[in-house]
Amino acid sequence: MFAAVDLGSNSFRLHIGQDCGNAMRIVKTAREPIRLAAGLDGQGNLTAEAMDAALECLRRFRALLDAYRLDAIRVVATNTLRVARNARSFLPRAEEAIGHPIEIISGEEEGRLIYMGVASFLDRPDERRLVIDIGGGSTEIILGRGEEIRHVESFSIGTHRQSASFFPQGRIDAASFDAAILSARSYFEDAAAFYDPRHWDLAYGSSGTIRAIASVIAKNAIGDGTLSCKSLAELKRRLVAVGHVDAFDLPGVKEERVIVMVGGLAILLGLMQAMGIDTVEAVDAGLRLGVLHDLRLRAMKHDRRDASVTEFMQRFHCDEKRACQVAETASQLFRQLKPASDEYGKYLYWSGLVHEAGLAISHTGAHKHGAYMIENADLPGFTAREQRLMGSLILGQKGNLRKISQSLADPDLAKAVLSLRLAAIFMHAKLEGGCDGVQVKMKGRIDLQISRDWLGVHETVPCGLQKEREAWEEVGVAMLVRIS
Repeated sequence: MFAAVDLGSNSFRLHIGQDCGNAMRIVKTAREPIRLAAGLDGQGNLTAEAMDAALECLRRFRALLDAYRLDAIRVVATNTLRVARNARSFLPRAEEAIGHPIEIISGEEEGRLIYMGVASFLDRPDERRLVIDIGGGSTEIILGRGEEIRHVESFSIGTHRQSASFFPQGRIDAASFDAAILSARSYFEDAAAFYDPRHWDLAYGSSGTIRAIASVIAKNAIGDGTLSCKSLAELKRRLVAVGHVDAFDLPGVKEERVIVMVGGLAILLGLMQAMGIDTVEAVDAGLRLGVLHDLRLRAMKHDRRDASVTEFMQRFHCDEKRACQVAETASQLFRQLKPASDEYGKYLYWSGLVHEAGLAISHTGAHKHGAYMIENADLPGFTAREQRLMGSLILGQKGNLRKISQSLADPDLAKAVLSLRLAAIFMHAKLEGGCDGVQVKMKGRIDLQISRDWLGVHETVPCGLQKEREAWEEVGVAMLVRIS
């Protein structure tokens, strides 16, 4: 059983799903309209009131999660926590409230998970589709076929800003609506060629806002009853006619969501006009279902992050033999060091695979280039926090250790850094066949014991170890090397 928590810009939502083989059965769901995006002040910081409301919701979600025996839980945060200037200071409090790590995912990762949710729900392996998700702070557009994603993009336009900018205090008039639609079009027009209708057969809307618009249109027989341009235009006409969100009382949408729907309608109309879309079909699947599906795949050892690392290696022409040698040697040494947990094991292995990617830019300072590349690349499946961790490992693979001194405060992370550095030294010394002649411990100081016979085959190792000893001594860690 898995749980997905989505800390969105409009609402916080929770899904608990039971794996039923080919499908995920939702056994518990919860939603609270936190309106986090509305809690950003003029300086881009979350207000104290917004943070308090979020924390109270997370505590309630924690109580729900604690009632189930769960195999894995993933909590993801989207646009508002991506852009809030005080997000990093708020995050530890939020993680304490819900009792689990919170991943602030990129817009592209959000789009990937949204598409996964839609694809797993539809289960149509050959269908060419366009998926649209209009959120409170951003809009994601994904082009794919079956489960394969062809193109994904996140646009910094969402319902909150559109509603606040063009419909202040809930007032609606024709000129403001037209301006809101034109503004939305300007975000999408330059990207329209990527999503031309020739590239897909059906367009789906996966967000709660699109589903709310579809519900109002269907329940009130507006236009042709579908999410067509004709129906959307008629809904717009009716909203203009009532003049204010408080006066809109048609069935299909809750009163507090009308203002969100108005902003979303303007975005949807602008998007459809820019991209030549005639009709969209609302689908009850998206980010949370995608997170659940991703957790299920990870449990089955089908981790998308493995493929992302492989693609990254190929893109930057990493030497596969050298990469695998360093990754495997680093993993062997890390196990010898007996970390308290294996939290860093997989990140160490992936970092070993891409540790030389920076050579594609320059041999001088390749570790610095590689760290920047891995931290800023679009790597499906990885969070920004995970990419920063790998960046620290790659940056720390050689040279002085002062540049990652904060990372060394974590004993297990320090062991991972040591493992990668030693693996790189051994690789450069043409070591092959593992490191059976090496024993390493790290507890207060580093104790390295090397077989004399092994060292005789790898004569340049002592030169590398001398530099290594000096680097660790600079950060206050003694290193003792013994030949036996």
